[in-house]
Amino acid sequence: MAQLFTYPEARRDSNVVDEYHGQKIADPYAWLEDPDGEETKAFVDAQNQVTMPYLEKCEVRKPFHQRLKELWDFPKYGCPKKRGSRYFYFMNTGLQNQSVLYVQDSVDGEAKVFLDPNTLSDDGTVALRGYSFSEDGEFFAYGLSSSGSDWVTIKFMKVSTAEQLPDVLERVKFSCMSWTHDGKGLFYNMYPKEPGKADGTETTANFNQKLCYHVLGTPQGNDVLCAEFPDHPKWGSGAELSHDGRYIVLSICEGCDPVNRLYYCDMQTLPNGIDGLLPWVKLVDNFDAEYEYINNTDTVFTFKTNLKAPKYKLINIDFAKPEMEHWTDLVAESETDVLEWSACVAEDKLVLCFLHDVKNVLQLHNLSSGAKVTTFPLDVGTITGYSGRKQDNEIFYQFTSFLTPGIIYNCDLTKEQLTPGVFREIKVQGFDASLFETKQVFVASKDGTKIPMFIVHKKGIEMTGDHPVLLYGYGGFNISITPSFSVSRIVFIQNLGGILAIPNIRGGGEYGETWHKGGMLANKQNVFDDFQSAAQFLIDNKYTAASKIAINGGSNGGLLVGACVNQRPDLFGCSIAQVGVMDMLKFHKFTIGHAWTTDFGCSDKKEEFEWLIKYSPLHNIRVPADDTVQYPSTLLLTADHDDRVVPLHSLKYIAELQDVMRNVSKQTNPLMIRVDTKAGHGAGKPTAKVIEEYSDIYAFIAKTLGLNWQD
Repeated sequence: MAQLFTYPEARRDSNVVDEYHGQKIADPYAWLEDPDGEETKAFVDAQNQVTMPYLEKCEVRKPFHQRLKELWDFPKYGCPKKRGSRYFYFMNTGLQNQSVLYVQDSVDGEAKVFLDPNTLSDDGTVALRGYSFSEDGEFFAYGLSSSGSDWVTIKFMKVSTAEQLPDVLERVKFSCMSWTHDGKGLFYNMYPKEPGKADGTETTANFNQKLCYHVLGTPQGNDVLCAEFPDHPKWGSGAELSHDGRYIVLSICEGCDPVNRLYYCDMQTLPNGIDGLLPWVKLVDNFDAEYEYINNTDTVFTFKTNLKAPKYKLINIDFAKPEMEHWTDLVAESETDVLEWSACVAEDKLVLCFLHDVKNVLQLHNLSSGAKVTTFPLDVGTITGYSGRKQDNEIFYQFTSFLTPGIIYNCDLTKEQLTPGVFREIKVQGFDASLFETKQVFVASKDGTKIPMFIVHKKGIEMTGDHPVLLYGYGGFNISITPSFSVSRIVFIQNLGGILAIPNIRGGGEYGETWHKGGMLANKQNVFDDFQSAAQFLIDNKYTAASKIAINGGSNGGLLVGACVNQRPDLFGCSIAQVGVMDMLKFHKFTIGHAWTTDFGCSDKKEEFEWLIKYSPLHNIRVPADDTVQYPSTLLLTADHDDRVVPLHSLKYIAELQDVMRNVSKQTNPLMIRVDTKAGHGAGKPTAKVIEEYSDIYAFIAKTLGLNWQD
């Protein structure tokens, strides 16, 4: 008989009942919302004591870990960026916990270490989170985050001598870092001091972000408050300086929707400089569309916008004639392609990056007319890096794909022939791309919408209906899941005989704001339908069987996994939910969760509560009605310093799932959680921790799907 697992008994507090619009909803594990409670700590320890020995005993864990570490050990480079007279780039020799920032006097000059975050902690858990050079390249501001928290400390260096300056800025989160062109100081964002701790393990909501100006060489207590919105505690802002240094452009957001208010300040109207709240001119004072600053020539500003253009376009606004009837299109919206980003380069040119059926297209346009000059040649894949500013005559861009670790190209824009050259190619020892193939298929979802899906596998496999599949999805917040190179997925394909499948489900930005809106708020169920349709397609086309499908997603993708196993436990063999949003009725109460109501809605409103209660993973766990169906083998992952999606989501979900299925004899699949320490939502995670985490995930997949290691 299959093994029945013994899970920790968690106290169910039947006295905790919340009322939503006349409906009573029990919340028996609300005590797990206190990360510092002794009971919570005991629960986490007890869960790890079940999970970690199970993972360590998985036969595949050791060879997977060894192979992953071997393959991971290749040099990883970023694009060189010119700042002042020097060039800077990031490089990781292979297994360094954090990438190192190097400086060169010329692009082919000797490289010296400028900043090595690995020296800032013994275990690599202090990471660089944002940085900014002064306009002349002589001063450097950089953010540091500890243990994966979103909280950042900003420090400063003098570039010529690489010496640390005494300035330190605290209570910084979701911040801009924008220097005034005189190099005297920079704009940044901070939150007011709250009672209690702020180290990333707290759950306190973040409200009332402020924009401040710090003068180099002065204490933070003297910083100038430049913008605050006491009547709108959820608003956050970011300032940037126009290319000519004259205007401060302020973008204000209220959540995660691609919309913002647009204010500006002309620094020539500040006789005493920056000495208090700035006299902002409100150019756009609503949340109807997004406006992103690209360039200005005197008072004529170019913005990227989705105003009446769900696939985005470039418009010109003359600050001297700011009324909307004077606005003009510079590059019109494409019928088929999403404009992802644009940058001004070589004074009079624009680089535009489009997304065409989830594949990037890179073009050069004329700044004055908007006309296309050329399209740069690219394989099927993603532009993951770019550098080149208005004052630069050359650009660098980095290309990657499922089977291409990275190629950095450069192009001199002063030449008659605009021919990009390979500046650097990243090679992985022991990886032969010719053994694999990538294809894109289009899957009909429940409502007939065609969903693109990438499929990667070994060449020459036969469709026998039993290959293990890793089905990965996200589906939210206008984020596009484009081709990327993943060593762990390559090992899964190469050594576990796996197939990788990535459907570009609605909620993402793959086809612009219409695609995003098709999977948010009242339309969120489309996201789950798209993902389930992708799984069904793989079964129908003999790639695999339901019992061989492992589904995986993180954050909003963890919500996807949680909702899908509740709705269709029969469709998957294994589920891996990383740092997932599981309690859809209370997510807005913790840290920055209130910003996600733009995508999810909020249980405080009756209509939106009705959407959320239907799919909230925590509130829809039930014993499957069919006697032959159990929950797939489930592994949740979270971490103590995740202050983006706080761990209580995963803790409450696993407590409820284990309780519901505990005495159900057909539930022989494991239901487990792995809670990491000194780790957060994912950004800046040290290499050693990433390798451990992937080894655990794939060991669990291999064990529960019955996969054997193949050398």
